[in-house]
Amino acid sequence: MLEGIYKFLDNVFGPFIMAYHPMWTITVAGAIIGATYTLIYYFFTDVEKQRHMQKLAKELQKEMREAQKSGDEKKIKKVQQKQRELMKMQSELMQQQMVPMLLTLPIFWIFFGWLRRWYVEVGIVKAPFDFFLFDWFHKWQHSALPPDQLGYVGWYFLTSYAAGMILRKFLNMG
Repeated sequence: MLEGIYKFLDNVFGPFIMAYHPMWTITVAGAIIGATYTLIYYFFTDVEKQRHMQKLAKELQKEMREAQKSGDEKKIKKVQQKQRELMKMQSELMQQQMVPMLLTLPIFWIFFGWLRRWYVEVGIVKAPFDFFLFDWFHKWQHSALPPDQLGYVGWYFLTSYAAGMILRKFLNMG
């Protein structure tokens, strides 16, 4: 089944991969996938509810510190009750956030399996010096690339993260 998906991806994106440098290919792919993940998350989660809960959590932390400083047991118990209610709300929100993750996880695994066929052990970008983050990605991927080069996984993560963060700012998601 995966082989059929990979052949489809080869037919659709193969010409692009053959025509451009791997850095540009992974940059475009990372930007598209990062933006797609961000949009799926945006449309399937209640961003306002999440902001509201973050605000409540900060307020409750402040209340708890004040109650503990004052030593007022009634106040402490009241804040603890509010914290339990907040935890219940956060649990509901986490369940809601599972939907985007379940939608994007198969895309991620299929996409990376396909990219691996093209770019395993290929240096996508080269730094003018040995960079510890590149080496960290190599160890994580069990790669033999030198520490001044970054492979497709590392470059993908950097570009998709950047694209996602820019889109999150644009959508006012945080």
